[in-house]
Amino acid sequence: MEKPFAITLSVDSSLANHTGSWRVEKPEYVHRMPPCNNACPAGENIQNWLYIAEDGSYESAWRALVQENPFPAIMGRVCYHPCQDVCNRSFLDEAVGINSVERFLGDHALEKGWAIPAPEKESGFKVLIIGAGPAGLSAAYHLRRLGHAVTVRDATHAPGGMMRYGIPKYRLPREILDAEIDRIKNMGIKFEMNTRVDDVHTAMDEGFDAVFMAIGAQLSKRAYIPASEAARILDAIKVLHDVEDGNQPLLGRKVVVYGGGNTAMDVARTAKRLGAEEAVIVYRRTRDKAPANDLEITEALEEGILVKWLSTVNHVGQHELRIEKMELDGEGFPQPTGEFETLEADSLILALGQEVDFSLLGNSADLDVADGTMSVDATMMTSHPGIFAGGDMVPADRTVTTGVGHGKKAARNIDAWLRSTAYENVKNTDLVTYEQLNTWYYTDAPHVVRERLEATRRAKDFSEVVKGLDESNALYEARRCMSCGNCFECDNCFGVCPDNAIIKLGPGKGFEINLDYCKGCGICVSECPSSSIVMIPDK
Repeated sequence: MEKPFAITLSVDSSLANHTGSWRVEKPEYVHRMPPCNNACPAGENIQNWLYIAEDGSYESAWRALVQENPFPAIMGRVCYHPCQDVCNRSFLDEAVGINSVERFLGDHALEKGWAIPAPEKESGFKVLIIGAGPAGLSAAYHLRRLGHAVTVRDATHAPGGMMRYGIPKYRLPREILDAEIDRIKNMGIKFEMNTRVDDVHTAMDEGFDAVFMAIGAQLSKRAYIPASEAARILDAIKVLHDVEDGNQPLLGRKVVVYGGGNTAMDVARTAKRLGAEEAVIVYRRTRDKAPANDLEITEALEEGILVKWLSTVNHVGQHELRIEKMELDGEGFPQPTGEFETLEADSLILALGQEVDFSLLGNSADLDVADGTMSVDATMMTSHPGIFAGGDMVPADRTVTTGVGHGKKAARNIDAWLRSTAYENVKNTDLVTYEQLNTWYYTDAPHVVRERLEATRRAKDFSEVVKGLDESNALYEARRCMSCGNCFECDNCFGVCPDNAIIKLGPGKGFEINLDYCKGCGICVSECPSSSIVMIPDK
């Protein structure tokens, strides 16, 4: 009588030794998109450099970071870290302090004097950057790394754009700003300061193969406000610019700031540091509708800045102004009430938003401007071949991080255009959610809170408000990263596999799966903490 198939296997049978033939699905290691990476306007591979930093390999982590963003010490201070807002760890305890670790790596690099070398090979192409703000400097950096000769022109006497003339020193110390800009200067980038470009076409005809326009929004928006001849009305950008240049603006003892954005908060806090006894912000909407970052509002309130929400300026006199109270209608829009209040004020500073100066376009008919921004295509090129634009000039959020991302994107597309190719940025759309993680393996570890100067102390001068991490707590913070969607070699899969089908390739090299022995049970997938293994059909 013939024996059942299942017990006729001899010891030397291939099926006896290779159980993988029973499998209908197989596991596969993948690189998925962490939510932090997905949310970063600068396009940083955050999960990667945090993983590298976890064992103290700070220089390697920094070099991975500056592949995408040349200014980690700056960004670690001024970025509003949308990456942390979406961090999956926040559902477990608290978001990873990504911004804190980025600042640590940036500061550590400056302390150690780490440099970025000039390219080994020159491309022979010349590119002009108009504007030395975050977008222009980022583009210059990435273009130089690609081997191009880069010239940066700016109308002011020092590079930095709104990082220098819009962000006060208490948020961004100038020695940090200068040091990170000097590092990219030393790559061989030519800077021509105090050089205003009046016509982009004329500038391009000087022998440049491409131009990137990155003029920041440094013109203050105006509003008609009835005022007496003796009224002192200033604009916020001019005040911040004068303070940066060492020209003390005459603000008086009592200052009113009209606006609700970050610039309004910055100029009000600056007024206090310049000696104003009282600084009051007047804004026509409620706090939750204010465009300013909520932390900026909190810090301003802590420093004694007063805020008149749901109020608008009605008339300005020499030493006082009249404000009208507003109320929200059924659709949430502020409407006048006819109720007025008088405030003492020696000066009124307008912080109603900024616009871009498009005068450099000359009389060009082939460059499209609408609603205060310039039209560009998916490669950031304007309607004129070879002229690209980014930063505040194009429709997007007006932040330093967005500008840095624009500069990188433009540089890669300029490089492709110069070489008559096309840059392909393959977007990873496989976004990892918290529910896909196996969080049982992660212990509770609350984030490190960065120390801040006490409010009454910090309002006295322009000393930096927020302190950085030291090496010990930066290491701890980096290790809090759950490495969403990417293997961090925890060895769980190796330990739980019942068939010993997982092969360790060595530190930093990951794993392989011996499909001769893998039955496709899926235990490795269910026990992977970071959701970096998936089951796929075995064809």
